[in-house]
Amino acid sequence: MTQPIIQLKGFDKFFGDFAALSQVDLDIKTGEFFSLLGPSGCGKTTLLRSIAGFEIPSAGSLYIDGKTMEGVPANKRPTNMVFQSYAIFPHMSVAENVAYGLKARRLPKAEITTRVAEAIAMVGLEGFGDRASHALSGGQRQRVALARALVLKPRVLLLDEPLSALDKKLREQMQSELRRLQRAVGITFVLVTHDQEEALTMSDRIAVMFDGKIAQVATPQALYGQPCSRRVANFIGMMNFLDAKILSTSGDTVEVELQSLGKLALPLSQATGGIEGCNFAGVRPEMLTILTGSQTAEREIEVVVSEVFYYGDMTYYDVRLPFKEEPITITMRNTAGRAVLSVGENARMGWSASSLLLLK
Repeated sequence: MTQPIIQLKGFDKFFGDFAALSQVDLDIKTGEFFSLLGPSGCGKTTLLRSIAGFEIPSAGSLYIDGKTMEGVPANKRPTNMVFQSYAIFPHMSVAENVAYGLKARRLPKAEITTRVAEAIAMVGLEGFGDRASHALSGGQRQRVALARALVLKPRVLLLDEPLSALDKKLREQMQSELRRLQRAVGITFVLVTHDQEEALTMSDRIAVMFDGKIAQVATPQALYGQPCSRRVANFIGMMNFLDAKILSTSGDTVEVELQSLGKLALPLSQATGGIEGCNFAGVRPEMLTILTGSQTAEREIEVVVSEVFYYGDMTYYDVRLPFKEEPITITMRNTAGRAVLSVGENARMGWSASSLLLLK
């Protein structure tokens, strides 16, 4: 088995009495695109800065490439960091910015010229070497910051929300380019983001963090489809919740009574975080459907449409179920011939027991 490029064991970081990180255990594989995802203040940036060497842990250990980082300063670690602000020198040209770290290492001029040209080409800025940094767009400055980090050939590239300042269209473009770049260079990328869609689309694996702790580490597919708790499920995508009462368990099956939907038997495997303490059932909006005409489903229930949100390709419906005060959401793709319902209409909601998750 390949040794992880980054290993954290029992990692704590305190600022006074405040625990920014608490008992973090984490392995990041060589060559993967790994994301630290969570709300503001959850500790993800502190964790990234600790890997970089800008924060010293209060307890625990950190290994990079099998070597302890205790006492190793940031400039001696096999990592480089791209900051949220890019931290580009405005008085320097693109090439001078990219070459800065190489010159600090006193590499031969010919090698610097070659590596700078390679790095600039890698991020799609050929012909921009002499351009003044202050004359660049936000997306171009982000590319310069990437080139400046990659030119030093780090074993790990650390990215602190590098796309947050970009507009939506450019952000999505740069997400795709970052993923392509990571595959091309083959080094480990560790991304900090609070944007769930960004993490899901770019990552090989994701660590979801709350309150200085890691709640779950999984692939995007597993994280979305099998969240370990209501808190994770609620943070990753959209999820409807129903009150659930565990009635009994037998073998690999659990009998449960669900708010509005009644009693049914589910496989224990649908209690993704274990059965103990489960008191909610979760279902994704796309797992529900509005039935029309002669359409049927495994199970169905009468609902009333309370809100309609039309997005062109999709329509989001908030519907009310019997015995449930808060509405739940159903997403429907707008295909040819499918009418958009109006607020106040009665409808039939189709659902399947296999789409439910039991959560704590």
